[in-house]
Amino acid sequence: MSYPHFADTGRMFAIEGGKVMTTKKTTTAFGWRVYGLGMMAMAMLCLAWGVFDPGQPVPKSFPSYTALAYVAAAFMLIAGAAVEWRRTTAWGAAALTIYYALIVVILMNGRVVLVHYAEYGTYEGLAEQVAITAGGLIVYAANAQIDAALAARFTRLGQLMFGVCALIFGGAHFAYMNFTAPLVPKWLPPSQEFWAYATGLGHIAAGVGILMGVQARLAAILLTAMYASFTPLVHLPMLLVNPASHWIWTENAVNLALIGVAWVVADSLARDRSRREIGS
Repeated sequence: MSYPHFADTGRMFAIEGGKVMTTKKTTTAFGWRVYGLGMMAMAMLCLAWGVFDPGQPVPKSFPSYTALAYVAAAFMLIAGAAVEWRRTTAWGAAALTIYYALIVVILMNGRVVLVHYAEYGTYEGLAEQVAITAGGLIVYAANAQIDAALAARFTRLGQLMFGVCALIFGGAHFAYMNFTAPLVPKWLPPSQEFWAYATGLGHIAAGVGILMGVQARLAAILLTAMYASFTPLVHLPMLLVNPASHWIWTENAVNLALIGVAWVVADSLARDRSRREIGS
């Protein structure tokens, strides 16, 4: 599977006859499409059940909980759909980034962190929301008509955010091995524990690679592939066993969004490499 560049119109530079010439080149990628689909899937589940996404911890005793849950879900659905349409990709990504950064990460999960700061699972849940924020930020930077230097800073910030999240995800595999190992299919050799440790180490190695810029794009590609494998190996079998579970449906949707985020990061790292090659 190849990971080409974002769907935008960029300027590529070439040297011909001693002159610097610019040509427009339209490139295509699919990470942002998967990201948008993941957000839409999460929103549709919230609409179907009339609740907030589990990653948005709003107490059911909160005033007008159900009405607010529908509003939040409708917003996520519209913003996710906007990401899918090329003319509104930047607007949709910006809306999701602002909503997740300010409302979901700071207000909703910030309260949980203050109360349960000693529990590692608190930070894993927060990391999922930060990763979604990072994906939106990178998609926005790639598609918005903003200064190139600012876009590069936004992109790198999103990459760093996702790298930290990968470290936290990997640590959770070790902190909660008794929960992680049983999720691995029993028929997969050599053992459930082996793959639980291996995927945990894979997350950590990928996070370090992205943060340090060492084989960063390869790390993001491998994370994308690993998240994609979780769907047929873990989440879909669970859904077949218990199709009425809102939590399992949500796990599938969140995993789809994370596939999109990892893919978006891989795409952005490909763009970074192309810029360096052009500038050299």
